[in-house]
Amino acid sequence: MAKKLVIKVTAGADAPERCSQAFTVAAVAVASGVDVSLWLTGESAWFALPGRAAEFELPHAAPLPDLLDSILAGGRLTLCTQCAARRDISEKDVLDGVRIAGAQVFVQEALADDAQALVY
Repeated sequence: MAKKLVIKVTAGADAPERCSQAFTVAAVAVASGVDVSLWLTGESAWFALPGRAAEFELPHAAPLPDLLDSILAGGRLTLCTQCAARRDISEKDVLDGVRIAGAQVFVQEALADDAQALVY
């Protein structure tokens, strides 16, 4: 059975290299056929909103909108419930394909026998 990759990204524009690394690893894993679940927490929560990824810039990095599109096309993208609430983000606000879920779901995914979890 193939492993699943669960990635939690806690950084956004406040730590652009760490943020970009998480999205890059997730997108490469999706392109490689890995079952990927990317969790947006903390400042990365803003990237669940339309247009926000286009505002992100990091020299010599793949464009965040392209990485995000790849992840949405072949993986799962989840926005942390508490992070969304703190930013007044609701399900009607997020990109198509983004779910909002809490710590219980993250723990369930991360602790599955066939899962590898990474946190950026």
